[in-house]
Amino acid sequence: MLAASARLHKSKQISAAMKNGKRSTSKLLVLFVAKGDSIEAKVAFAVGKTVGNSVVRHKVTRRLRHILSQELPNFPAGCHVVVRALPGAADATFDQLKENLNFALSKVAK
Repeated sequence: MLAASARLHKSKQISAAMKNGKRSTSKLLVLFVAKGDSIEAKVAFAVGKTVGNSVVRHKVTRRLRHILSQELPNFPAGCHVVVRALPGAADATFDQLKENLNFALSKVAK
C-alpha cells in the first residue's frame, strides 16, 4: 500500500509536475516526473472517464498504486510523479500495467 505521505494531494503540485516534468509514454500510461519541493518522492494518479466507469477506474488506480508502492524507493528523493492512465489500461492485466510502467520509467531515467 502506498502511504498517505507519499501521495500528491495539491492540484497545483500535480499540474506543475505535468507541465514541467519529464514526460514518458507507453502503450497504456503516460508518466510525468518532476523535481519537487518535498523530502520524499510523491505520487499522484490521473485516471479519467475515458478509461471506463467508476469501478474500472478505481481498479486501475488500485493496481497502479500497488505497483508504484514497490517502485517508489527507486525514485530520487523529492521528485513528484504523476501517472496518467490511457483508455487501454482498463483491459490490461496487472503484469501488463507493471511492464508499461517500468518501460516508461526506463525512458524517463535516460
